[in-house]
Amino acid sequence: MTRHRIFLLSPANAGGVRAQLVFNERAQFDLALKLRHEGAEIGEVFSFVSGLYFRGKLAYARAFAAPPPGVPGALVITHGAGLVPPETVVSADQLRALASVPIDPGDARYRGPLERDAKLIAEAAGPDCDFVLLGSIASTRYYDPLVGVLGDRLFFPTEFVGRGDMSRGGLMLRCARSGLELNYTKLAGAVRHGVRPPKLPRLKREQTRE
Repeated sequence: MTRHRIFLLSPANAGGVRAQLVFNERAQFDLALKLRHEGAEIGEVFSFVSGLYFRGKLAYARAFAAPPPGVPGALVITHGAGLVPPETVVSADQLRALASVPIDPGDARYRGPLERDAKLIAEAAGPDCDFVLLGSIASTRYYDPLVGVLGDRLFFPTEFVGRGDMSRGGLMLRCARSGLELNYTKLAGAVRHGVRPPKLPRLKREQTRE
């Protein structure tokens, strides 16, 4: 039986410099206006805030997700609202509230909703579905809450080991464009640190905007 696959995307830094641009009440570019007046998809906002890294994660998840019927193929880890589909519409005030919660597995405001939603999605997806973390594997920020719930059903791309955020983003954009999927390793007990691999060739500017 073919196993299903759902991707879990780590969040963008909602308190960083690019976040302040989109939150600026005087900003007149399209995304800032939409966020202020009607709300915007969290995937779109995080793609702007994080740049290449989150765009790569989102493009990769959309290219290779294979969820069970009725279950989202990609879910975004949030600072304090658990797991949400990237199409979830959020307001500027909601994003500011999320940014006030640290990504800290010792903080119940972050860990509680994440563990709750991980349990719910694992039950909804059934036993024949794996989960792939597209995010930092070197720290405990996502490892501790997610492995505790998903166990041997939680994987990560093997090629992530040793790479920084921008390198991972570029790699995932290339894979989404070429249709070549990465290899996956179970996260529980895996080697999560390694030698930095050679730099990838630069993406053409139009490719980074996909």
